[in-house]
Amino acid sequence: MPTIAITGAARGIGFELARQHLAAGDRVFALARDPATATALNDLAAGSGGKLTVHAMDVADAASVKAGAADTGSEAIDILYNVAGISGHRAPELESLDEDTWDALFEVMVKGPLRVLQAFLPRLESGAKVINLSSQIGASTWPYGGFYAYASSKAALNRLMRSVATDLKPRGVVVGLVHPGYVQTDMGGAQAEITPQESAEGLRSLAAGWTIEQTGAFFDWNGKRREW
Repeated sequence: MPTIAITGAARGIGFELARQHLAAGDRVFALARDPATATALNDLAAGSGGKLTVHAMDVADAASVKAGAADTGSEAIDILYNVAGISGHRAPELESLDEDTWDALFEVMVKGPLRVLQAFLPRLESGAKVINLSSQIGASTWPYGGFYAYASSKAALNRLMRSVATDLKPRGVVVGLVHPGYVQTDMGGAQAEITPQESAEGLRSLAAGWTIEQTGAFFDWNGKRREW
């Protein structure tokens, strides 16, 4: 069965991906910033018979990323999900830009996924897939203002991973970008349109069917190709 690594696995979409992949019989490395507080994830691991293990990884910290990846061993990774993220604040950024929040977002949302990919790169063989959670807010087609730090970090992630996709294509490694939907998580809120279960099901389906010819593409969670 496939071997899966998931950042941000303690809650929301990351947790649901871990749960669904485990239910499918896959080997899951669940990566969380603070495993000690990830109660639901630890409970899932406890009942998995060793098929799901929890590992510490703070994607904003290079040393933590390297240590977390090393803690998972040397097994080849079939699918790497870059899920970990933060939303920042939603104050009027034009009038008052919080540069600390801006910097934190770029550390987590742009540098973080690249750090994680680099740490697992020796274990990504031909046919492996790296699925990065982006957002429709980072696309140039998004018709609204605001969200300066969040939107620009997702736009940067898109451009970054498009470059990575080009460089990894000769190795047969697929790199994808996905808008996971407006999801009922701590970030999206209870009023959001879809559940984490629905989003994760869509992401898993996309990952399963993503081909090397589509590397670098940006899709919605439901399989619709998105311009950005």
